[in-house]
Amino acid sequence: MGSMSHASWIDRLTSFARCCPSLPAKWLCTLLSAALVAGCGATSGDETKKPGGQAQTVGYVVIAATTVPVVTELDGRVAAFQSSEVRPQVAGIVRRRMFTEGEIVRQGETLYQIDPSLYDAAAAEAQANLASAQATAEAARAKAGRYRPLAEMEAIARQDYTDALAQSRQAAAAVAQNRARLETARINQRFTRVPAPITGRIGRSLVTEGALVTANQADPLAVIQRTDTVYVDIQQSSSELLALRRAMAQGGLVAGSAAVELTLEDGTAYPVIGTVAFAETLVDPETATVTLRARFANPQGILLPGLFVRARFTQATNSNAFLVPQAAVLRDPQGAATVFIVGPGNKAVKRTITTDRTQGAFWVVTDGLSPGDKIITQGGSKLRPDAPIKPVPESAPQRVVAPSAKER
Repeated sequence: MGSMSHASWIDRLTSFARCCPSLPAKWLCTLLSAALVAGCGATSGDETKKPGGQAQTVGYVVIAATTVPVVTELDGRVAAFQSSEVRPQVAGIVRRRMFTEGEIVRQGETLYQIDPSLYDAAAAEAQANLASAQATAEAARAKAGRYRPLAEMEAIARQDYTDALAQSRQAAAAVAQNRARLETARINQRFTRVPAPITGRIGRSLVTEGALVTANQADPLAVIQRTDTVYVDIQQSSSELLALRRAMAQGGLVAGSAAVELTLEDGTAYPVIGTVAFAETLVDPETATVTLRARFANPQGILLPGLFVRARFTQATNSNAFLVPQAAVLRDPQGAATVFIVGPGNKAVKRTITTDRTQGAFWVVTDGLSPGDKIITQGGSKLRPDAPIKPVPESAPQRVVAPSAKER
């Protein structure tokens, strides 16, 4: 009776009412209510009835320990390989600018010409003073030479010879002083032509022709930067660096390669691989970071000083890690990473694991697993611990059959 549908009960009651028109209406209502309750109970029982004890089919992969690089990705900024500020070493008026802004200049090439008039005059004066001192020294030397035999014959006082000899030596010293002044004047004369201190690309000129410049001014005349090779300064947290060094000291990690890859601001990869040049031995107290410096060839001039980039490099390698597909890793209410593995008797076993980071489509697991574990990667989202399962290799073809009459 319970298996009869609502429609069958209603049809039978309707036929019964037609056959018995004298039946009281309240009896008919009572019979109809009982039929509806019975029909609902029967339907609910049919819908909730499910086959019990069936094992859920799951897909698994067998894991093995592998060598996983500890890849670090950090922000960096490009710096010129060489940078020099062009500054005047003498004061004067700029007469000419002798370069084109933005082009390559060679070391020693004249960039600016400062008015040399005063320095030419100073050099001429120093030359004349030197000639005068040389003449005085020659006369003093001759006088001392004549006094020497006279003093030996006691024809003159011994003191007169001593004074003449001292005057000769003072005159020789004056010659040396004036020669040094002449050399200084000539150096200042050369400094009126401001040369390029290094070879590189020069920026815009910060002074114009007719400007007054001085040797101690704060602003440079121009800036030259060598960019055929550049540095990339990378900032890494001191806490991350300490953790890495501690892991290496404990033997879990070994030092990685020094190759560095760059991603530019527009998301494209820089085609040249660089190398780590050195790491600073001090921590910036304001940012709590350590600067790592990488060196890159820049033949096409793509990397400009001041450009922000993303640096990716391998600081170490872990030789005892596991790569687990991300689809297999679940999170418990406390946020801990867990996986289901195929346990003894084909039952699901829940494991808590330690995941450091992702690598492509995998989680890098450093603790909680053993080589040969069968990690459930398909059909495990609704599993419970110790649930019976039917494990098959991941992505194995499944046999599809029509549902039985009882299941239907």
